[in-house]
Amino acid sequence: MLLALFLVGSALVRLGMEAGPAIAREVANIQDGTSESAAADGKLRSENMPSSAELQAMLAAFQEREAALALREAEIEDRMRALEIADEAIDQKLAALEVAEEELRSTLALADGATEADVDRLTTVYEQMKPKESAALFEEMDPAFAAGFLARMRPDAAAGIMAGLSPDAAYTISVVMAGRNSEVPKE
Repeated sequence: MLLALFLVGSALVRLGMEAGPAIAREVANIQDGTSESAAADGKLRSENMPSSAELQAMLAAFQEREAALALREAEIEDRMRALEIADEAIDQKLAALEVAEEELRSTLALADGATEADVDRLTTVYEQMKPKESAALFEEMDPAFAAGFLARMRPDAAAGIMAGLSPDAAYTISVVMAGRNSEVPKE
């Protein structure tokens, strides 16, 4: 008996909790003049549905947007292809420039080596000459040019040439030789 009383009490509590909101909704629908029975009869509410013309306009707008996006995508793809082609051309030109630079370096190294060999040979020739003969040549040379040769010579050969020069020429060449490294950084 006690168990039956609990079951009936539970049913009343459930009915009170769930039936209250349902009844309130039904009363609100009746006051608005609508009822859910019309929807239950299988009739659709047409007031919330867009019309056929509105659907057509929306479809046309979506198609326009899709076409614009496709066009933009094609433009972006074209730009990407152009950039790839430009990158390839730049890479090729850069590689050619690096090859040309390396060739220029080797040519300059050859030229510097040949120039150095020529100057060494000429210095040896001046050293082998008699001091009076080479002094006459050094007398006619530009002092900076003569100082370069004298600095490369053995000291005894350079001394013989300097002794054969006029005092003015010997002094000028000595000043140039002494000042050649004056502008070199000391620190």
